[in-house]
Amino acid sequence: MSSCPVHCSKSRLARAACLGGLALFVIASSSKAQDAAQASAYGLTTEAPRALFVEDRTGTVILSKNAAEPFPPASLAKLMTMEIVFEAIESGEISLASEYPVSEHAWRTGGAPSGTSTMFAAIKSSVPVSALIRGTIIQAANDGAIILAEGLEGSEEAFAKRMNDRAAELGLKDSHFVNPTGLPAEGQKTSARDLVTLARHLREAHPDLYKIFAEPAFEWNGIFQRNRNPVLAETIGGEGIGTGYTENSGYSLMAVVSRGDRLFYLALSGLPSGAEREAEARRLLDFGFDGLVETDILSAGAVVASVPVFNGAGESVSVRVDRPVRILLPEASLGDVEARIRFEGPLIAPVEDGDEVGVLDIQVADETVYSQTVYASGSVPVGSFTDRAVGAMEELALGWTRSF
Repeated sequence: MSSCPVHCSKSRLARAACLGGLALFVIASSSKAQDAAQASAYGLTTEAPRALFVEDRTGTVILSKNAAEPFPPASLAKLMTMEIVFEAIESGEISLASEYPVSEHAWRTGGAPSGTSTMFAAIKSSVPVSALIRGTIIQAANDGAIILAEGLEGSEEAFAKRMNDRAAELGLKDSHFVNPTGLPAEGQKTSARDLVTLARHLREAHPDLYKIFAEPAFEWNGIFQRNRNPVLAETIGGEGIGTGYTENSGYSLMAVVSRGDRLFYLALSGLPSGAEREAEARRLLDFGFDGLVETDILSAGAVVASVPVFNGAGESVSVRVDRPVRILLPEASLGDVEARIRFEGPLIAPVEDGDEVGVLDIQVADETVYSQTVYASGSVPVGSFTDRAVGAMEELALGWTRSF
């Protein structure tokens, strides 16, 4: 069956309901995902050319701006390098006590002679993995990242292939890695969307090693360096996770910050200075913590609409959410919430109870701030010959086509 978008973005499939004090309209919408918003549905804007600001527990998207647009990752590529290393440690491939030699390539490309961020590992010495991780994370050390790559895969090129294979497994759709450092290279890219996905994975899959991102300083070879991540400042209280800078793409940030029961992922890219990066992160995070209230929208199991079914014994099937819908909203937006259902249409019988039907998008000011899969709440068996004939005529009348 071909994919059949529903083109009735302003047609209401259900009466206005009042759930949790919020007016909701269930609307059939295109099956295509919504484009990245240029500004927040909450009136929040940012000077960053690319941004994604998400609350973790509720899944609310506070701000999305060109979130899938690729940009050079700079040192944020090291987050992917750390994912490979963390996986290798936890699988038993290596240990924190394993030692790797400092090659001349690692020393010249990322060490003292390079003029880039370095942990000053001495050429022809051996460095334990525990120190290489801290150098790479805390000092953004390019030599540390190269030493790890060479130790695990023999070369930067082979390690980059491993990075890309793993990125695909994790669902990073906009990223491609050419080296473990993020040093400028043709074709190297990531996105705000991928950075949030990767940061969430690192936090959830490797909680103990992830804590290193919050360590304030590290000393190696007699040289003491502080963690450059601005969200670790006491007045922000972040958990990490990394920063980046290139001359062409500006200053970037991937931050995780929690207070109480709220935890935010914030990715920014393209800011003109480190000071503006810190100020923008602080402003957005303050809005997230202080300017929003948590609001119940739908309970688990709630039926949200009916969608048409063709060739069935019935003309429609109800759809439900299996998890509660609870989002963050500014108080001024509590009465301005709509729901849209996106589905591949028309649905063709048979439909079984629990079948995945589409996606419920919760929208504020016509922009999606939350999405959840919806499921059939009931079954529709294949209809009689007459039912199928009527369904076929309706498909033609509505401009839907499918293959038999």
